[in-house]
Amino acid sequence: MKKIISLLILVLIGVMNLSASDKSIFWLGADISGTTELEARGVQLYNAAGEPSENTQLMKELGLNAIRLRVWVNPKGGFSSKEDVLVMAKRAQALDMAIMIDFHYSDWWADPAKQNIPAAWANYSYKQMKRALAKHTTETLLLLKNNGIDVKWVQVGNETTNGFLWPMGRATDNMRQYAGLTDAGYAAVKKVYPDAMVIVHLDCACDAKRYDFIFDGLRKYKARFDMIGVSVYPYWDIDTKLETDWHGTVEHFAANLRRISKKYGVETMVVETGVEAKKPVEGKVIIKEIINAARNNTDGHCHGVFYWAPELEGPYPLGAFDNHRPTAIMEAFTEAAK
Repeated sequence: MKKIISLLILVLIGVMNLSASDKSIFWLGADISGTTELEARGVQLYNAAGEPSENTQLMKELGLNAIRLRVWVNPKGGFSSKEDVLVMAKRAQALDMAIMIDFHYSDWWADPAKQNIPAAWANYSYKQMKRALAKHTTETLLLLKNNGIDVKWVQVGNETTNGFLWPMGRATDNMRQYAGLTDAGYAAVKKVYPDAMVIVHLDCACDAKRYDFIFDGLRKYKARFDMIGVSVYPYWDIDTKLETDWHGTVEHFAANLRRISKKYGVETMVVETGVEAKKPVEGKVIIKEIINAARNNTDGHCHGVFYWAPELEGPYPLGAFDNHRPTAIMEAFTEAAK
């Protein structure tokens, strides 16, 4: 009996030490969900020295310690399906990188402009929709867990500034149903990964009003969440006239994170950010300031910064690569990791 008690004490101490250590980590990550699609198109990425590199390995070399992967329900071509996510999650885990799973609950992109119901769910009632959402969440996470993948964070929806699964879960029309769908996702996550942090993610982190609207509503209807995820894009804030320059975005997003962490009693994370690819020197400065603000100006309540799709080039203006190589923008992460 004494030996058993001693072993239990040692296990408990180990868990406590792990938790304390984990909480002290500042996560530097990237959403590289498009990796396998780029590979299928024959795109080869290179490190700064010009050597061929797989994307996940390249992120690790740049100093990142976490990866974010999106999930679509029935995507054309299979990219961002649960099976595709498993392929990329295995690579991240092999490199000892933490993993965030981002459920869009759509067959394609979900964001503040569109939150389309998956085609297979189109005629579902609210009750059926909650069951379908929970089933999709559970099946995806079980696939990962049964293949030995550890998931640290799970987003229930992507940039759900006005809810998701429109029109049923549109927050301005039916906050109660949006909250119910969110809570169904929360319960499904905890069923598979009890220790994973469940994130609700909104855009425009500098805009306090949209955060109050959504999170007051979720609290009113008793939807559960563990963490608030935010998008920080100075480029779009200026474009939509929320801010006049990037300094305003940095100042105001940090102030909002301090405020909402206190108001709702949860931690926060910058789960998406990006700067203009064509201005890499300025971009590096901006990303350094975003990381610094998140790390040092949120009263300790922001736990990381993730760059969205750094490897993307072409029409998308906010990547961090040029000619398939990382630009100076990614040096901000490398320097922050030291």
